[in-house]
Amino acid sequence: MMTTDMRNPERQGTTGLPDGRVLGWSEWGPLTGRPVLLCPGAATSRWLGFGSAVLEKTGVRLISVDRPGLGASTPMPQRSLLDWASDIRNFRVARALNGLRAVGFSQGAPFALACAATQEVEAVALVSGGDELAHPAVRALLHPDVAKLVDLTAMDPAQAEAFFAGMSAQMMWNMVIGMSHEADRAVYTEPRFAEAYRRALDEAFSQGTAGYARDTVLAMSRWPFELETLTVPVDLWYGALDTSTVHSPDHGQTLATRIPTAQRRVEPSAGGALLWTHAEHILTSLLAR
Repeated sequence: MMTTDMRNPERQGTTGLPDGRVLGWSEWGPLTGRPVLLCPGAATSRWLGFGSAVLEKTGVRLISVDRPGLGASTPMPQRSLLDWASDIRNFRVARALNGLRAVGFSQGAPFALACAATQEVEAVALVSGGDELAHPAVRALLHPDVAKLVDLTAMDPAQAEAFFAGMSAQMMWNMVIGMSHEADRAVYTEPRFAEAYRRALDEAFSQGTAGYARDTVLAMSRWPFELETLTVPVDLWYGALDTSTVHSPDHGQTLATRIPTAQRRVEPSAGGALLWTHAEHILTSLLAR
């Protein structure tokens, strides 16, 4: 079921952290709903949600949080994936979010998994998730251009971070559209979706590109936790038509063998945009885990 019901956030704000930084956030859905943290994709921000038409029905309070240096969140230049989990711990406590679950879309996947590894969330859904690209089992499957960036990140992370800092909102839009299957381009270029997505990109880069660059170095490095030891339930959602070279190269097959609690679904008629085309199924499954 495709939906382009891209509603503006119903609530927005910032939450202070113990070190004086703030995290910017947006919310959709009933305040009494089950809280679900959205870890957005690359270079997007709290402005882009999903499933707004089904949140009341599914009983979900969707909360999208900007990572440090993106959107309204204070920069943290040398942060790690585990720093993100610590930020979410403080955010969860400050906002009294009980029973928190998480969705990680695309590059948001390792950030959601960091929260799972530290048990800050009770369950996770990875949707078109980026894989641990530097893991030996995955590295051999990569597109040559992506493999070069993974190798650069391993050999000289500072140089890689400087390279990624050359990105812009327009370049990101062009890259996403250029690497997408026609089924995904139909979603991304629908006028209401494109407006919301491009606004989220502009907002993400409003402080510059350093936040995105740091995110990408973290995503392309070895992750500081072992997927094989996860105990939190993890849903893996992929579209068989997904042609993105920076998502999982085998649509989560290797991830499913590495995560003991994983349930993997590959939708035959969907692409990388299934966060929006399959929102109800993703949320219903996540709440049932």
